[in-house]
Amino acid sequence: MTKTKISTRIERLPQIGSFRPQNPFFMAPLAGVTDAPTRLIYSEMGAGLVYSEMVSAKGMHYGDKKSAQLLDILYTDDSQKSNFGDVAFQIFGSDPDIMAEVAEMLDTKENVLIDVNMGCPVPKVFKNGDGSALLKQPMLCEKIISAMKSKTSKPVTAKIRTGVDEGSINCVEVALALEEGGADAICVHGRTREAYYSGAADYKRIAEVKEAVSIPVIGNGDVFSVENCKRMFEETGVDFVMIARGALGNPWIFRELNAWWNGDDVPARPGRDEIKNMMVYHTKLLVDYKGERIATNEMKKHLAWYTKGLAGSNEFRRRINNISSSSDMIELISEF
Repeated sequence: MTKTKISTRIERLPQIGSFRPQNPFFMAPLAGVTDAPTRLIYSEMGAGLVYSEMVSAKGMHYGDKKSAQLLDILYTDDSQKSNFGDVAFQIFGSDPDIMAEVAEMLDTKENVLIDVNMGCPVPKVFKNGDGSALLKQPMLCEKIISAMKSKTSKPVTAKIRTGVDEGSINCVEVALALEEGGADAICVHGRTREAYYSGAADYKRIAEVKEAVSIPVIGNGDVFSVENCKRMFEETGVDFVMIARGALGNPWIFRELNAWWNGDDVPARPGRDEIKNMMVYHTKLLVDYKGERIATNEMKKHLAWYTKGLAGSNEFRRRINNISSSSDMIELISEF
């Protein structure tokens, strides 16, 4: 496809506040996964927007260094700076004043927008009244967004679920409250808090939100392939699609989605050598960023995702779990 046609496609995408993505495929915020090196890989593979891990607003408020580190944008060298792409910072909390304070803190950072987590189902987060617990209080959701918008010039968005459980589906009500508060876009994960990640995502509920609001909607849930993505667009009418578990160990999904979107032939799935090269690259990035010990431990889960379904993967994972250095890890990858 010519550059003119691609440019036209980009121009047809709605803006999220002042931000216009280069394509409609976003990498979801995933705790323990979307650190700076991993976001770099997704950006290089074509994600139109990559999200940070969710960061505690209270942690930022009290100057917690670990919270601030989650918002690093990694450039290991100048060549990667242009590849990094656009980054969204996601924060969580339920105090409008603290959320507004953090929004102001992030106003001068490199992120293109600020997202509020209103969908995390984890008990610790839920019990504190954060994440998906906010779905029980649409008016508080509105106040949080309104307070944040008053303190930042950047777009503010929110990620929600369909409800707390099947007996309290209220995603449309929450979405309308968020829009009233000034949200620039809403992402809807088509599951309840109670469902966590089980069962099928409810695309009907996502479509209802899209029909109810006038701001852009991002659909999330059960997108593991180009065909899944087509179905999301067709059944919900969303403006953008967010990929989460479908990208674990599979950053190539963004390459495939972009080829389809641009009208090109969808490339074949990566071969074993390409997967191994990515595993080595990811390992080195993580070591450079987090140091030998932490990176070696954290990389083990990524390697399990990269090798899922490949011949010899069970034995490979068994051996990797006993590794304590990145050099030994890279050697095992080369032997795989």
